[in-house]
Amino acid sequence: MSEVPLTSTVTCPNCGKKTEETMPEDSCQYFWECPHCGEVLKAKQEDCCVFCSYGDTACPPVQQDQHCC
Repeated sequence: MSEVPLTSTVTCPNCGKKTEETMPEDSCQYFWECPHCGEVLKAKQEDCCVFCSYGDTACPPVQQDQHCC
């Protein structure tokens, strides 16, 4: 079994800046505050977390074909 990436580059839709973040291994993160502009992002309705909505890598539970939260 291959290792699950635990980092995702989140792109803020407000300012367009990218930030590399470490994802929790066993839970979802519904909110994330952009360190550049202060915008608080919320997961999109169809997604389980901000990494699935705005990141370049899905959260670990989704990568492992598990239902997230």
